[in-house]
Amino acid sequence: VPLEAGILQPSDKEELFSAPAANTGDQYHLSTLEAVPSGEPPDPKTCSPRQFLEYYIFPVLLPGLAALLHEAEKEEYLKAKRTTFIPSDFLTEWLYNKNPKRKDESFTELFSIPFVKDWLKDHPRPPVPLSLLLSEEEASLLIQSFWRGYRVRCDSEIQELRRWQKKLREERHITKIVKEFWTKQEAKGN
Repeated sequence: VPLEAGILQPSDKEELFSAPAANTGDQYHLSTLEAVPSGEPPDPKTCSPRQFLEYYIFPVLLPGLAALLHEAEKEEYLKAKRTTFIPSDFLTEWLYNKNPKRKDESFTELFSIPFVKDWLKDHPRPPVPLSLLLSEEEASLLIQSFWRGYRVRCDSEIQELRRWQKKLREERHITKIVKEFWTKQEAKGN
């Protein structure tokens, strides 16, 4: 088989990357790629690698990759420098939920998938940075409030008040008094 026969031609690419069909949720128009080769499916344990790919892997994986590309486009994954969209997470969830063995079961979110739970117990993820969780409006409000607070703290009257409070704490041993108070409260509780 010549190499060119396995390469997607322009018309194939258009079908692969076409927009989602109207009112079908996450089903994509992939008639060429979804079709399982005609004929009796081969035994998965004895067939050639090519047959295994054509009959068992590609009919599920290619629509999943197309769904991944549509989701990445919707999330503007390729346009933004940083985003919360994780392609491998999307594909894992999609493939798990589209598994033919699970066709009568309800949708399962990524972090509820059993093998994902097990993996995350041993390999916890770092928290998502706040900069990715906030919208531009929320981030601008945080920055503006910090700046207003900074400008107020720079005011000479506020500086004088803060110096007075510090001196008062040191003279009256406020920290020591508070510590003693809580020690007494804990002793009462026992």
